[in-house]
Amino acid sequence: MGNNGKIDLKGLLLPELEEIVQSWGEKRYRARQLMLWIYHKRATSFEDMTDISKAFRSRLNDLAYIAHLKTLAKVESPLDGTTKYLFELGDGQRIESVIMYDRERVTCCVSTQVGCAQGCAFCATGASGFVRDLTASEIISQIMSIEADMCDSGLAWGPHGVKSVTNVVLMGMGEPLANYAESMKAVRLMNNPEGLMIAARKITISTCGLAPQIRQLTREGTQVGLALSLNAATDEVRSQLMPINRRHSISDVLSACKEWVLAVNRWLTVEYILMKGVNDSLADAKQLCRALHGVPSKINLIAYNAVDGLPFRRPDPERVEQFRQRLADAHFVAPVRISRGADISAACGQLRGDRRNIS
Repeated sequence: MGNNGKIDLKGLLLPELEEIVQSWGEKRYRARQLMLWIYHKRATSFEDMTDISKAFRSRLNDLAYIAHLKTLAKVESPLDGTTKYLFELGDGQRIESVIMYDRERVTCCVSTQVGCAQGCAFCATGASGFVRDLTASEIISQIMSIEADMCDSGLAWGPHGVKSVTNVVLMGMGEPLANYAESMKAVRLMNNPEGLMIAARKITISTCGLAPQIRQLTREGTQVGLALSLNAATDEVRSQLMPINRRHSISDVLSACKEWVLAVNRWLTVEYILMKGVNDSLADAKQLCRALHGVPSKINLIAYNAVDGLPFRRPDPERVEQFRQRLADAHFVAPVRISRGADISAACGQLRGDRRNIS
């Protein structure tokens, strides 16, 4: 509920919407009709829904609304076209989202919380603290708002004039699995045939390592991808960098991830941010190989993206290559990932939800 007690129709799954429209005395099929207008035809008001009677549209205006985000600012990288958006939510809070281009792939990085409670030492979002969880409507609206802006900017393609997002990563501000119910509801709406119709295998959830929620995700049986932000090979170092490790150790988290791998028959993606003098030694690489032994995984190596006010630094390229080679020698798939948008503070760990480095 919001907007003077009205119901936000965006963010509702089909069974929920069917129950609501039937409670209004309408036919069940109206729910699917509304979802198609919202997600396929991108209606922003009930007046746009021309095959719905004027009487029902009038009732909808009294009973419901379609939420949207206010775009405060955006900035585009001159290097690779990566674009960062600053959105304002209905209560005035702010979040950031990022769109990245790679040939035919258009990837949207969405936020799931305002701020973050995990307190990772190297992350700008964690340094800003936690405010609240996002709703499924607010999560999915990031994708829809960005696609609408693409269309308005003349970047449209496809039969409906919308340049569709092909991939979604829940890797923006916040910990998706700490906002489990709303994050998963948003994922279902992305994947739903009445929703955005993005294939489950094109959606990835990133986590700092909430083992119980990883096991809950495994029980879902979905083909959505899982990315673990590991960033250290020993509990001692990881606990210093990531407080979550004091509750869920590396062995516990990787055990949960291995259960997921076996259940869904997909490889785990391991995100490993290399920080100079912290976790980038050959000994660290050797220990990482031991930790991941028996866990089918791809290791994305990311040279640290600088954050103002934090002491961490990016390793020298030679150091990064030595680390990568040590993993490759142990037969791990371990590419060094290019950090898209680092020049506009849109890369991993740089999102803040304010106007710094955005115009």
